Amino acid sequence: MENALVKTPLRKLRRRRTKRVWRLKLKLKLAWKSIKIRVKSHLPAFLANKKHFLHIKSRKEEQDLSQVARRICKISNDSTKSLAFLLQLPKYSAADFLDRGDLMTPAASPRENISKMWRELHGSNNWVNLLDPLHPWLRREVTKYGEFVESVYDSLDFDPLSEFCGSSRYNRNKLFEELGLTKHGYKVTKFIYAMSHVDVPQWFLSSSVGETWSKDSNWMGFVAVSGDRESLRIGRRDIVVAWRGTVTPTEWVMDLRTSKEPFDCKEQHGKNVVKVQSGFFSIYTSKSELTRYNKESASEQTMEEVKRLVKFFKGRGEEVSLTVTGHSLGGALALMNAYEAARDVPELSGNVSVFSFGAPRVGNLAFKERLNSLGVKVLRVVNKQDIVPKLPGIVFNKVLNKLNPITSRFNWVYRHVGTQLKLDVFSSPYVKQDSDLGRSHNLEVYLHVLDGFHSKKSGFRVNARRDVASVNKSTDMLLEHLRIPECWYQVAHKGLILNKQTGRWVKPVRAPEDIPSPLSTGPKPIYSL
Repeated sequence: MENALVKTPLRKLRRRRTKRVWRLKLKLKLAWKSIKIRVKSHLPAFLANKKHFLHIKSRKEEQDLSQVARRICKISNDSTKSLAFLLQLPKYSAADFLDRGDLMTPAASPRENISKMWRELHGSNNWVNLLDPLHPWLRREVTKYGEFVESVYDSLDFDPLSEFCGSSRYNRNKLFEELGLTKHGYKVTKFIYAMSHVDVPQWFLSSSVGETWSKDSNWMGFVAVSGDRESLRIGRRDIVVAWRGTVTPTEWVMDLRTSKEPFDCKEQHGKNVVKVQSGFFSIYTSKSELTRYNKESASEQTMEEVKRLVKFFKGRGEEVSLTVTGHSLGGALALMNAYEAARDVPELSGNVSVFSFGAPRVGNLAFKERLNSLGVKVLRVVNKQDIVPKLPGIVFNKVLNKLNPITSRFNWVYRHVGTQLKLDVFSSPYVKQDSDLGRSHNLEVYLHVLDGFHSKKSGFRVNARRDVASVNKSTDMLLEHLRIPECWYQVAHKGLILNKQTGRWVKPVRAPEDIPSPLSTGPKPIYSL
């Protein structure tokens, strides 16, 4: 009898132990399988060279990987955590950022013919069934517009010691060529300059060296139009307006005013006055006859060019769309720009869309409802760690949102417009998990996370193509073991060049065609597209 009592618990212990062993074996098997998938995903870069392929598949490397898997699973008492870690192992290592010429995987994704689907991609059905999972064609289109905005940052002269601080380093005819964006098939037709009558000094750049190209204006973006070949691929002639944001986003909270200004005098019905934040309004509408570059406001410059292009291409019997894109402050300017275009250019009816990145709230309920009634489609790409989309009135708006539906009709509360695509910076296995959240507002970080997003339930895409090194162009968010320098994007030698005749380091003189010129008031030709 006693023996039977002793054997029973021993049997139970053995069974439990057997179950634990089998669970561990299963998890190790899954972990090993995940590592093999990661290795295989890395192979395309070397398939062009059979030696590299044989080297990777060598018995020694397989044994090394097996040891790594066992070591990782042994370190943690919780095998589930080990497995989760393995599934998030970065696809890249420091060796991937060594130049191997033609053996490297191209960073550009294929570009399909989207002519039959462009309306859905631009929000005709409010992006239903396109965001989760994210349609690959939509991802590439949104990324394209984000790269247009990034080109404004990349070519902006932000050196306070430069006499051209706040302008573009390149003229509009070679902007895309200098930045490698000719692949998109667009041509810049006009630069946009802005100023402000309210005190937002941190949002604008100015030279610290006496005489400058302009003491009042900043280059804020451009108008571009798709060429013939690109228009055939995308199914219409696409006019793009790209707006940059603030250069120092960390000063947003201090600078952002909560007061509003009437935006549309034509839409003032009793209490439902269309209003927008005063700082955004000032930047978009300010002008002065005493300035060289803002005798016309940013609004007037943009609308003049959009109307000119629409008239020309409509006159040729083409279908025309307007896509307005912007990051940060630029996202706010994009909304006001789209509002005006949809209201004042009837030929664009139903063909105006906005793609914004990290954009703040802009106007009140009347502004939102009027944009909707005009048929403007808005897709807001937002990083959940980014504070700027929660502005203005971050605390006040949060409290009021909890009181819904009581506050849902308050016209004086700031409102977001359109459909949101929410991303998570820390979904990327290449980003430091303790990164400064302020840098989650960076546009290159947005484009990196967007490229890796598939759905809310899935992890970072294994086959993401966008260059990971771009994340550190103006941040230090990448993992240290990748060995990508922080804030690496800058002018060579910080703008100095070596004069070979004298042996002196000097500041170069800008080529005449790259010196900003005042706006021309005469008729402008349509350039060959």
